Amino acid sequence: MTRDYLKKATLTAKSDASETHETVKKILVDIEAGGDAKALEYAKKFDRYEGNVMLTDAEIEAACALVSDKLKADIQFAHENVKRFAEAQKATVSDVEIEIVPGMIAGQKAIPVDAAGCYVPGGRYSHIASAIMTVTTAKVAGCHHITACSPPRPDIGVNPAIVYAAHISGADKIMALGGVQGVAAMTFGLFGLPKANILVGPGNQFVAEAKRILFGRVGIDMIAGPTDSLILADNTADAHIVATDLVSQAEHGYNSPVWLVTDDRGLAEKVMDMVPALIDDLPETNRENAFAAWRDYAEVIVCADREDMAACSDEYAPEHLTVQAQDLEWWLDRLTCYGSLFLGEETTVSYGDKATGTNHVLPTSGAASYTGGLSVHKYMKIVTWQRATREGSKRVAEATARISRLEGMEGHARAADVRLAKYFPGENFDLSADE
Repeated sequence: MTRDYLKKATLTAKSDASETHETVKKILVDIEAGGDAKALEYAKKFDRYEGNVMLTDAEIEAACALVSDKLKADIQFAHENVKRFAEAQKATVSDVEIEIVPGMIAGQKAIPVDAAGCYVPGGRYSHIASAIMTVTTAKVAGCHHITACSPPRPDIGVNPAIVYAAHISGADKIMALGGVQGVAAMTFGLFGLPKANILVGPGNQFVAEAKRILFGRVGIDMIAGPTDSLILADNTADAHIVATDLVSQAEHGYNSPVWLVTDDRGLAEKVMDMVPALIDDLPETNRENAFAAWRDYAEVIVCADREDMAACSDEYAPEHLTVQAQDLEWWLDRLTCYGSLFLGEETTVSYGDKATGTNHVLPTSGAASYTGGLSVHKYMKIVTWQRATREGSKRVAEATARISRLEGMEGHARAADVRLAKYFPGENFDLSADE
């Protein structure tokens, strides 16, 4: 099918990976070797902050006192929604026990990781909602120790609303430490912390690269790039709402792609006409981000029909996917690749970003084609176990011995042989490999 690009991106959402990699790698090596002192040195350099890194109970209480009652109520509302959804997710995972063959029992057990490190961005924007999303889900999962880490403002510290959100969500420790040094502190167990088993949360390209490098020695939620959003709209969509939603996501950053996919050229042209004025009406910093994102990364695509629209969307595998079109059930059944789906004009990505209850830490850069976003399941290990009676192990041992010998793994075969010899003395077994 022919797709008509009324607007085509001139750039792709990728940073200078090689330069970022080398910078981050050096910082991580320095901090692992130098410990607390080196982490503080980088905090002074990058955060321009020399205050207390590990917030005391008194400092947390003082920060919480600075948050207005109205904002506290909003944060509590969002926290309860995220908690409720996470609890529902956790209920979908259960321990399993099944008798595979008579006398041979296998099982599944869900075990939360011990220590979670939650990074909460606080640079360009103070991501209050990220504290709620990451800490709450870790708490519901059952992690024994949760650290929330957020970059402090020079001479001020962590945004009080972030401190409050992390505190009520269940953080055991709250750190005023940003960027790579914050990620390193949680990973290496600095400042008296237990070493994190998993690192979660969004961040800039340096935070993302630190997680990429550390992945393997520690688990991560995902390797994330700039946030991206796609809107599917037909001729019933409200052009002003579509344009507003695109701009709302473009303000994330200069390299945050937004895409409109439609089968209505008239709607596409109206939206393109409206966007510049909506961007101009934003505050200055937000305006700069949205303008650059729209200019360099946005695309507007006209498809032949809704099937082609859906296929186009699945190819992009967006982080956020909004449908403003007729027959929402059809779209829900048809679409397969997205981080989070927003069906109908009555909801929007902004709702999911802040307060709906679904998590806003989501796969970017096409990763939604193979993974979902942060959930209570990310903090849990699905492990297996087995036990058997002697009679139940008999047939398994025979098969194991023969398969192992066919593979050339004699040691494996003998682990089965000795059990057959012990449990069934005097019986003859043909345990040779027979190709």
